[in-house]
Amino acid sequence: MALHLSADGEKANWINYKTGVKHLYFKMDADKNEARIAIQWSQPDAGIRALMAEQFLQFRALLHDLLGEEWIWEMDGRDEYGKPIGQIYTTMQGHSVFREADWAELISFFKPRMIALDEFWSSAKYAFDLFK
Repeated sequence: MALHLSADGEKANWINYKTGVKHLYFKMDADKNEARIAIQWSQPDAGIRALMAEQFLQFRALLHDLLGEEWIWEMDGRDEYGKPIGQIYTTMQGHSVFREADWAELISFFKPRMIALDEFWSSAKYAFDLFK
């Protein structure tokens, strides 16, 4: 991914993607059973978290069009530490980051989705300026 520029034509840090909005992240995780990619917001204020969710709902069609698939929308959830979050995500089951034989499939799972998220964010980020 290092050689792949962002949708805005700039160099991107794909591992630590900068949305520019506090408490808003694009996350990728892989463990021994699952790969997961998500848009996650963890704004401590429940009202602002709900407004962020509404803002994402306004862009739902664009997001799914760019991704070419439907993702899971969880507007009022909790992370692994019990902290309140909202998230939009998808997973791939049965693949392990610890099995080298699975690496190509994991890359094939993450890469096009990260590129699509970047393209989405290039269009949608201005609507989230009020949360900066």
